[in-house]
Amino acid sequence: MRILIVKTSSLGDVIHTLPALTDAMRAIPGLQADWVVEEAFAEIPGWHPAVVDVIPVAIRRWRKNWWQSLTGGEYQRFRRQLKSQRYDVVIDAQGLVKSALIARQARGQRVGLDRDSIKEPASSLLYQKRLAVPKGSHAVQRVRQLFAQALGYRFDPDEIDYGIQPGSPPHSPDERPALIFLHGTTWQSKHWPLPYWQELARLAVASGYEVRVSWGNLQEQERAHAIADGLTGVTVLDKQSLTGFAQQLQQCQGVVAVDTGLGHMAAALNIPTVSLYGATNPGLSGTFGYHQLHLKADLACSPCMRRECSYRGQALFDTTEREGEFQVQPPCYRLLSPDMVFSHLGRMISEADAQGERP
Repeated sequence: MRILIVKTSSLGDVIHTLPALTDAMRAIPGLQADWVVEEAFAEIPGWHPAVVDVIPVAIRRWRKNWWQSLTGGEYQRFRRQLKSQRYDVVIDAQGLVKSALIARQARGQRVGLDRDSIKEPASSLLYQKRLAVPKGSHAVQRVRQLFAQALGYRFDPDEIDYGIQPGSPPHSPDERPALIFLHGTTWQSKHWPLPYWQELARLAVASGYEVRVSWGNLQEQERAHAIADGLTGVTVLDKQSLTGFAQQLQQCQGVVAVDTGLGHMAAALNIPTVSLYGATNPGLSGTFGYHQLHLKADLACSPCMRRECSYRGQALFDTTEREGEFQVQPPCYRLLSPDMVFSHLGRMISEADAQGERP
């Protein structure tokens, strides 16, 4: 059997689809899959052994100059690649109008969620088979249910395997155990305060860890250097490809992350991870897998699901060794202290080591 998966973005959503493909591969001997995905995330499907062809799409880029995209030949080449194979099943795992339109151009039976289960109900009109999947479950489990119904098998919801093989990590000359800090995120309201990151780095180095700090744009690079400033044992990583970063993750013992796509990659690789949630709710789309802990803010307005913090209450303050007293921004993170985070991470690393479940 050969199937086409349409799951174009975002980083976390693409990663959330991988366990469903592992289920299908195990249930259906010889299953092969092609995958339509945004060009920025095209490395990820290729890590899964069931994927034969990755078909990059550039909707985000094409929107900026749609006329040139339509007339310049790139879109026509994408359509030819999409139509070059006949599929037994075409699964739209995205559930948006844009993804349903992509699925409609492929050759094969189109399957997706029904109008009561989907994010954009109009999308379901473009499917030939519509399936009901309750909205109350985590995104990973919902996609697994969609695949199981579409392809006719059962799966064990208590077992989770992303199935990815990003390649062997490079050798590190530093023999100290390593932690990775994932501080970068698009929403201002998701950022854990810089003084907390600096204090967490100090605690980690004092406990014998090497700390590696990632970044993806200039603003994040500046914050990464601010976290590392003055601390021997904290390294700001070079800018990484997704494959290169996955290999970095495989070298580390633990991760601390805000609500960011790279946190889902750590979960997919079974890295002990403490994820910090203030403005957002991890219940339906947080990191999912083994050795994952969600620390959630408990301020009355959290989770607000707003990009910008709108708190208007009394200012909240805290003190760190380096910063002294400072105002906590966003204030919902006031009770998610570096000491608490580091304590939880240490416990999770110890538990993973004791169970022999290190990557």
